[in-house]
Order: sequence, then structure tokens, then C-alpha cells
Amino acid sequence: MPLTVPHVVFKTRVRDESIGGDNPFRWQDVSTDDIFKGKRIVVLALPGAFTPTCSSTHLPGFEAQYQAILDQGVDEVYCLSVNDAFTMFQWGKHLGIKQVKMLPDGNGDFTRGMGMLVKKENVGFGYRSWRYAMLVDDLNIVKVFSEPGQADNYPEDPFTVSDAGTMLAYLQE
Repeated sequence: MPLTVPHVVFKTRVRDESIGGDNPFRWQDVSTDDIFKGKRIVVLALPGAFTPTCSSTHLPGFEAQYQAILDQGVDEVYCLSVNDAFTMFQWGKHLGIKQVKMLPDGNGDFTRGMGMLVKKENVGFGYRSWRYAMLVDDLNIVKVFSEPGQADNYPEDPFTVSDAGTMLAYLQE
């Protein structure tokens, strides 16, 4: 696990009304520095958009606890997955996510740099992020709650320590 977050560029889509039409979005590169430099950030990272645990519990839990997390001196909460920007947008929209920011790591560059890229070929996913949550302060990784058993093609999807409640309890200590 690195001491600081990996330096990467995320390929994101942002709304731009000047474009007009049914799809007023444009590509925007967002760097690690743009997100983390000079800020306290919570990241929840998960295997995939539209998947059962990620959709029913992991992301909705952080959405529900968003303000409580910010009240602990956190500047923003990001949900990261090895999915493209279009998928992350539609998933957030589908779940009614209004506060947590969706962060697509489509090529897995950030996840690889974190040492969290795993094969999930056993369920047809290819390479994905291991499930974890972390607190980052000005690019420095302060605390990581990584699920047990990290391995390629792990037969289970543990969800025991990367939840919003665990992060909130840590922040309140």
C-alpha cells in the first residue's frame, strides 16, 4: 500500500449546458491533485457499478452518512470503481445519488497504483477494484479499511469493514 495516493488522471464527464442537445456533457480530465491536494477526502472503492452489495449497501450507506462524514472535517466523499464514466453516471442516477461524487477509474490506473487491482474473472468481471474505504489528507493515505481476503478470483465478496459506519466511527474517534 502506498503512503500517498497514486498520481493519475481520471477521464470524467461533466455537464456543460453550452453544448445543448440531449447529452450536454463533455470530457474533462481530473487529476489526483485536483481531487486530493489540500483536502481531506473519503474514498469508497468497490468492484462494480450495478452489482448487488455495491448497489444495495456500500454506496447507499455512504450517501446516507454523507453529511455526518463531512461534519467530521472531511471535504468530499468519492465512490471509485473500475468502470467507465458513462456507467458510473448512470449507476449514480439509477440509485438517486445526489451527494457522493462518482469517480470512474476506467483503466484501473488508480486502483493498480493502490495495489488494489484484482482479477475477478471467476465472475466475468475482468480486472476490478478490491472493496475498501480510505481517508486521504492532502494526498497522504491516513487510514484504509480493506476487506479481508484480497486475492485474484476470490470466491466471496466480503463487506465487513469498508462500510460508512466504520469510516464514520473512525472519524469520530
